[in-house]
Amino acid sequence: MENIDVVTLLVQLISGAVGGIIVGALLGGLSLGLVGNALAGLIGGGVGGQLLTTILNLPPAALATGDFDPITVGGQVASGAAGGAVLMLVVGILRIIFAK
Repeated sequence: MENIDVVTLLVQLISGAVGGIIVGALLGGLSLGLVGNALAGLIGGGVGGQLLTTILNLPPAALATGDFDPITVGGQVASGAAGGAVLMLVVGILRIIFAK
């Protein structure tokens, strides 16, 4: 197993939280509240971001080494935000299903 790049993980966690908040605001019926959206997005950003990074073979966001590449960081932001948005949607849908 590879070592996890901490900077990449932080970028994915933060962008996942933002992605969860944005999707919760856009789809009010599925919203878990601000904190719930952020927490679901945070988890989804970390897990989903790591999965997408592995599947798509994205390079790490090498901000810590000084090798700033906006394309690489953008890929990590996108993968984290996508993971956060998807998990927030799934949790929101499950909440509605099990509330009945």
